[in-house]
Amino acid sequence: MTHYAEVIGHPIAHSKSPLIHKFWLTQLGLVGDYRAQDLQPQDLECYFAERAADSDWRGCNITIPHKIAALDFVSDPGDVRSSIGAINTVFRNDAGALVATNTDAGGFYGPIADIPIAGETAVVIGAGGAARAVLFALAQADIGEVVLVARNGLKAAGLLAHFGLKGKVIGLDARLPDAALLVNASPLGMVGQEALEIDLSPLSEHAIVYDLVYAPVETPLLKAARMRDLETVDGLEMLVGQAAIAFELFFGVAPPDDGEDALRALLLT
Repeated sequence: MTHYAEVIGHPIAHSKSPLIHKFWLTQLGLVGDYRAQDLQPQDLECYFAERAADSDWRGCNITIPHKIAALDFVSDPGDVRSSIGAINTVFRNDAGALVATNTDAGGFYGPIADIPIAGETAVVIGAGGAARAVLFALAQADIGEVVLVARNGLKAAGLLAHFGLKGKVIGLDARLPDAALLVNASPLGMVGQEALEIDLSPLSEHAIVYDLVYAPVETPLLKAARMRDLETVDGLEMLVGQAAIAFELFFGVAPPDDGEDALRALLLT
């Protein structure tokens, strides 16, 4: 039988994860597969029970809306629940246990690792699973202040407290503060979701605008940022970064170092 991994979510048709993992499997000459599985929230428990019994299943990536709920059905030896509070990857360890982890934080931080943001102000839009990974990474990077843009002010304030971050919560219709970094960690702007309508004029000319949405890759937020000649990071950067960490957990080997341009071209078709 062939070892395989999956990405689960609802909806899932937009996911580019199968393209990424299959590209690397082909490049490395590995026998394996990577699939997309549309999964309703009520089916999570059954899904993990079935996959636990399937020795060919190596793990899964997890996207909206399962990043928090999936924690209830897998082991968490690294206590991701208490740190980030959401997972995006489950893998089978050497003992056969299904183990939770989160590769989003590393995938998010990679593209901005060389940018000095310690002590600066960041604006983060969203308060879900992806936002948790972003806030965790920013806390590790010693960000000075975080302005969290969210509909649920109480939930968002709780996230700032959880990660020990200084800052405040504002609504989606509030004027942005000046900031060194703006991150859209919400689904707004994604295909099938509401548009993200936000005025970037308060940002300084040195600000970086980072949109985690990758379907479409060229989001209205990034277009607006480029119209102001701001530096941008698109969702493919984080997607590929977090996938690389997960791929090694699934298949026991790191993705190849070359082929980045070919992979990006594939993802943009």
